[in-house]
Amino acid sequence: MNLKKVPLVVGMLLAVACGETQAQSQPVRNIVLVHGAFVGGAGWRPVYDRLTHDGYNVSLVQEPLTGFEQDVTATRRIIDQQTGPVILVGHSYGGAIISEAGNDSKVAGLVYIAAHALDNGETEAINGKKFPNSAHPFAKSDDGYLTIKPENYHSDFAADLPATQADFEAHAQMPTNAAVFTANIPDPAWKTRPSWYMVAKADKIISPDLERMYASRARSHTVEIAGASHSVYESHPVDVAMLIEQAAQHALP
Repeated sequence: MNLKKVPLVVGMLLAVACGETQAQSQPVRNIVLVHGAFVGGAGWRPVYDRLTHDGYNVSLVQEPLTGFEQDVTATRRIIDQQTGPVILVGHSYGGAIISEAGNDSKVAGLVYIAAHALDNGETEAINGKKFPNSAHPFAKSDDGYLTIKPENYHSDFAADLPATQADFEAHAQMPTNAAVFTANIPDPAWKTRPSWYMVAKADKIISPDLERMYASRARSHTVEIAGASHSVYESHPVDVAMLIEQAAQHALP
């Protein structure tokens, strides 16, 4: 054996190993944002602007809110369009959607923003009874769609947004099929994917204690935002973007 060649071989092996480590430590570049009930994707704009400024490829899902399966299908459609691994982000009811759609092989990590992270046998309606919220009852149409009464929207959904913005959103709601709140998720993705969770400490739509339960059970990397309403993704976009970027930087081994 030519011992003079040993250092060169070792050096080459180390270089390859370092290259593999660097490749593995590269952040995920694709972010998919999933809105919740009553709202559309436009509320993600402040978060979108920060993430795209930092070089991420960001896509928004516009769910029809006509049924859980349809909303999951809409999300999978956007995931399919991505090249490479994805960080899937859900707000509110969007958390239920990403818990199902997150089983896609492209999904490297999940981020829950004041969102439901259901387990098999649970529904949002069931968990809401175990951990009651402090919001007014929703209005229900004759055909089974729910909305928030405009006069309650600011206090219940968006207390930390300007009144004029909350008033506009109250009158731009997307009615949501009540059936989505009874959807069951047999095999939630948070059991096999790393997750991050943001608790909105002044949330009236989802009890902050329920949010904490979700985060603890999923062993999520968790942050809590003081004074944040259910609209935390709009009122604290810097904090939300930072959490998503943390997930993007650490989701892959």
